[in-house]
Amino acid sequence: MKKSLKLKHEILAKVKEYYQVAHASKADFVPGKSRVAYGGRVFDAKEMQNLVDAALEFWLTEGRFTQEFEQKLAKYLDAKFSLFVNSGSSANLLAFATLTSPLLGERRIKRGDEVITVAAGFPTTVTPIINYGAVPVFVDVTLEDGTYNIDCNLLERALSAKTKLIMVAHTLGNPCDLKALKAFCNKHQLWLIEDNCDALGSKYAGKFTGTFGDIGTSSFYPPHHLTTGEGGAIYTNNPLLYKIARSVRDWGKDCSCPSGKDNVCGARFSQQLGTLPFGYDHKYIYSHFGYNLRATDLQAAIGSAQLAKLNKFGEKRRKNWQMLFNGLKDLEEFFILPQATTNSDPSWFGFLLTVREKAGFTREDIVNYLETHQIQTRMLFAGNLIRQPCFDQMRAAKKGYRVIGNLQNTDRIMQNTFWIGVYPGMSVKMLNYILAVIHFFVQKHTAH
Repeated sequence: MKKSLKLKHEILAKVKEYYQVAHASKADFVPGKSRVAYGGRVFDAKEMQNLVDAALEFWLTEGRFTQEFEQKLAKYLDAKFSLFVNSGSSANLLAFATLTSPLLGERRIKRGDEVITVAAGFPTTVTPIINYGAVPVFVDVTLEDGTYNIDCNLLERALSAKTKLIMVAHTLGNPCDLKALKAFCNKHQLWLIEDNCDALGSKYAGKFTGTFGDIGTSSFYPPHHLTTGEGGAIYTNNPLLYKIARSVRDWGKDCSCPSGKDNVCGARFSQQLGTLPFGYDHKYIYSHFGYNLRATDLQAAIGSAQLAKLNKFGEKRRKNWQMLFNGLKDLEEFFILPQATTNSDPSWFGFLLTVREKAGFTREDIVNYLETHQIQTRMLFAGNLIRQPCFDQMRAAKKGYRVIGNLQNTDRIMQNTFWIGVYPGMSVKMLNYILAVIHFFVQKHTAH
């Protein structure tokens, strides 16, 4: 053991040395030649050392790093429970599936029940609703005020006797109007799932987003606020929802023994559940139709190191966003600039710009110009999800979803909106270059 421990320390020291040689020094940014990415990994030797530490242990599946990461994430958010999963999409799937459990009685979501959401977002916020046979009810989003979130003034119109849940994302880190959402959910006894995948570290009324609803979800894909490569998480303060979610995540099993441990409950061979024979092995009793949505301990090891940097990452995102906002303030004649929701402190995922209808140029004009000048851009994900090919059959059949109003702002976003990055790896030099290119483009296309 002493020899292996000594070797381990030597290996980890070499990993740190390797990081310094292979990753620490970065090439100088050359305006117009170097690519300005919208997002990416920001890490140091600690992530690599944790990863190698987990590899040397070779437990691979859920282990000590997973437990550490889940506990630290829950503590950071001031939530009671957290579960690590293999992606943000899986987190949304798990959150929704949890609310279909028979253990929830009359409040469980069943086929045909309705879920209020938006079409201006990422598809995997909506996918679980459709996969489980529920009905998404799409409402429009705010636009002219620059917040891009669900229009809470439309909630009453969207409500029906079948409504069970509101499931929405905080757009690019900007919190929804959680005061209005919570009041509406409480009034009508609805569940609330916060898709927090783009907003980890954002706050509303001094409290972290993702913790206002019944369940919050996160993604740890490389461009996000922290990364585990692939990965995600759900979090909740509800012990029953945590119990259900853990079961669904782990094949649907009734047993809650940690990986590699048996008979923690002390009743492995002394129970009778379902119509199984008495004493059937509890490790192979399934109380839900579940999945294997677990991530590896290797990923959790990276996450634990990343989590320690999350506050600094958030500070840098805010600083970068503010620099872009200040630098583009003089172009409000041409763009709708993003604005933080009242009473919020966003940890921004990106900087949204909507080209005004009388700007004198189109979104395609400026996006092509930016991309040609090595500045990476992104759309606001699906734009209007119900216009995507995945909705072709449902749209043709005119069933499977409902729309409140005409989604006018959602369509404008689909046509006129794009965003650029603010991630912590961006330098002042990069941001100044972005500002210069945008200003030059506007001058070129609006000169008389």
